[in-house]
Amino acid sequence: MLHDFLNANRAELIERCVVKVARRPIPEATDAELEHGIPQFLDQLIKTLRMECAADIGGSLEVSGSAGGTLPSEIGTTAARHGRELLEHGFTVEQVVHDYGDLCQAITDLAFERALPLEIDEFRTLNRCLDNAIAHAVSEFAGERDRLASERGARELDERLALLAQELRGLVRTASTAVSALKTGNVGLSGATGAVLERSLIELTRLMDRSLVDVRVTAGKPKQRALISLPEFLGELQASASLEARSRGCRLVVAAAGLGLAVEGDRDMLAAALGTLLHNAFRFTQHDTKVLLGAHCRENRVLIEVADHCGGLRKGRAETLFPYLQNTSDTSGLAVCRRAVEANEGLLHVRDLPGKGCVFTIDMPRRSF
Repeated sequence: MLHDFLNANRAELIERCVVKVARRPIPEATDAELEHGIPQFLDQLIKTLRMECAADIGGSLEVSGSAGGTLPSEIGTTAARHGRELLEHGFTVEQVVHDYGDLCQAITDLAFERALPLEIDEFRTLNRCLDNAIAHAVSEFAGERDRLASERGARELDERLALLAQELRGLVRTASTAVSALKTGNVGLSGATGAVLERSLIELTRLMDRSLVDVRVTAGKPKQRALISLPEFLGELQASASLEARSRGCRLVVAAAGLGLAVEGDRDMLAAALGTLLHNAFRFTQHDTKVLLGAHCRENRVLIEVADHCGGLRKGRAETLFPYLQNTSDTSGLAVCRRAVEANEGLLHVRDLPGKGCVFTIDMPRRSF
């Protein structure tokens, strides 16, 4: 009988499964994973076969479950735990399925080697047990993975909202203080207090633009794609960014873009991305220097560049400047900037000019009107 064969060769079957797992490029299985995985399933399979041999169908279904896995069962509970543990150990859903496939192959191989004929009813029971175990393991694996992903997303959103609220509170507090001082009539808008108010309003605008782009990219909102005339686009940016440049003690110089030069994308997202690059350039460039904004063609690509005079980047900094994911240490907004550019089929690069400054480039396909 198959249950006697499995019981007599239990240790060898488990060892064959361990060898098969070891051959795959996956995380190493722990003692706990082995204890609640294939060995326990094998014991439940033996128990099921023994009960069916004794015509105890009800007891068999309590252990292994019915075809289709609609009834609660010992195998279902154990397999669910097994799937959960595999997720915790870094396995993939494919490896969950392979675990049970390994046992099925080990049983059939050993039965063939020992010339043990498998009866149809026994083989059907084996398949039913495997089907139920795989279904429960995969279902638990996927459910737990989705739950963890949801919790991780919620934590990241909370952190980003906390950072946004902190920045907003600071800027509003500064602007309110400046307004209160102006109300006394002892200071004028053209003085230092007016400059503080002006800078706070500029920062608030930048923060809102960055946050809106971040939300749209993260939520996967449809992009409002349209042809963008670069001479007109850069002219609009010059009008809005020159104010911040003056407040930072530098000057914005915009090189004329060629007539007919255009790109295709979401205008608001690209404007926010360039606004972030300009803001950082104004922030880090040396006092009384120029920040250059321009666009030119290279074959079928358009390169929109922002160059500053910050003195250059630290060695190796250019390679690590653009994290793909927003995090609490990225106060410059460059992660959001990169995601906004890539959402519009563009690339964002930085080129270091040691001792001088750096050049940020938005590289996009060229379009024509």
